[in-house]
Amino acid sequence: MMKKRAVFLDLQGTLGGKGDGDVRDFSFYPYAIDAIKLLNESGILAIVLTNQSHIAKGHLTYPYYEKRVNEITQELKNSGAYVDGIYCCPHASEDNCSCKKPLHGLVRQAEADFDIDVQDSFIIGDMGISDMALANNVGARGILVKTGLGIGSLTTYRHTWDDIEPYLVSENVLDAVEHILTLGGWPPTSL
Repeated sequence: MMKKRAVFLDLQGTLGGKGDGDVRDFSFYPYAIDAIKLLNESGILAIVLTNQSHIAKGHLTYPYYEKRVNEITQELKNSGAYVDGIYCCPHASEDNCSCKKPLHGLVRQAEADFDIDVQDSFIIGDMGISDMALANNVGARGILVKTGLGIGSLTTYRHTWDDIEPYLVSENVLDAVEHILTLGGWPPTSL
């Protein structure tokens, strides 16, 4: 049986909200749900990877985070879309976990849960230092979006990830997904 392909999606700054925010102030960009629907219709896994260090810092509780995730997934469902999984790192940098992006823990967990071919998958995000570095670390193709903190990642903060080249720079997540779907082999011919 073939391994599955996935598009790993950052939450804040990529699907909606502010790039430096958390789930408390998250709301979808108008085109983000359409991007997820395209992935759903194509049979490509849509998996969210999110750093939520505000949990470790005491700004919100894990149960509150879970409540917001339920609201987010319900909003998707109401719009005829879904994500296959949402993986969260609740730690702060000083916790020395293996899951805080750009470390590989969240991807490895999803890879095991869904039998994903990570090297044939994409990571879409607005932060070079976390999302593009994660793509580089796990061997996936990274697409940097200009929403959220994307412009700053490409300019003011480019030095923080200057040894990494994104596979592509897109205006937003919908443009990124549309590009992915134009590539050969998408959707897979056999599941």
